[in-house]
Amino acid sequence: MKSIHESRRTGRATVEQVCNSMHLKRDAYYKYKRRYSQREAVESQVISLVRKERELQSRVGTRKLHKELHGTFQESGLKVGRDRLFDILRGHGMLVKRKKASFKTTNSYHHFYKYNNLIKDMEVTRPNQVWVSDITYIRTVKGFCYLALITDMYSRKIVGYDISDSLELAGCLRALKKALASARPAVGLVHHSDRGIQYCSKEYVSELSKRNIRISMTEENHCYENAIAERVNGILKDEFYLDQCFMNTHNACAATKSAIDIYNNKRLHLSLGYKTPNMVFYNAA
Repeated sequence: MKSIHESRRTGRATVEQVCNSMHLKRDAYYKYKRRYSQREAVESQVISLVRKERELQSRVGTRKLHKELHGTFQESGLKVGRDRLFDILRGHGMLVKRKKASFKTTNSYHHFYKYNNLIKDMEVTRPNQVWVSDITYIRTVKGFCYLALITDMYSRKIVGYDISDSLELAGCLRALKKALASARPAVGLVHHSDRGIQYCSKEYVSELSKRNIRISMTEENHCYENAIAERVNGILKDEFYLDQCFMNTHNACAATKSAIDIYNNKRLHLSLGYKTPNMVFYNAA
């Protein structure tokens, strides 16, 4: 049928000639043509809605797009399931390609005391029960700047962050103080991180201790034992373009602020039942 439609469109043969050569009735061609036109119209509407949704989250994946747009599809009379959405986006080259980059920001070879992993078998049931911390790099024309993040483990909300031009302690401390000011955790909070020198330093440990925050650290498999922090780093880079090279630290800061705002308020998480971090953090708190 597709060849008939293509031949007719290009004028190489009439419908009658092609149908006769393939022993088909003309009615079958016209039924196919109507279905083809309807399918093209649906795909056009879907692509338009996806592009609009991706204005803020340009690398949001197909499953989350389907969940986010499900109501809009129904209101528009579009019967688009998840598999069909995959097919449509694949056909238009709009599936998200994941990137993987690595740059070491952890120096665990130091003389400071290293704490045990307290959350290995812990059941996390509420916000401000466990915070996970990590540092990731952001490229600039002049080199690297470093993003220190603190994420609430239960809600996946980024509760504190800071960007600095070096891997020194100051950026991590500023991120921690922002988190403490904004989230105001109750007594019993656990702070979990890798064994990097910043988190083991006397100044950082002292700040945690004076606020009665329990200290937990990875022991053997750093990435797996701090998987949520690593995952958040990846989301910010893969979906919010923090993996690009910025002109300077000021531009990187502006892009990071925008990315975290959208991440906390807009991005749906499969692990949260397709809710945003802020929905879970504030509704459960």
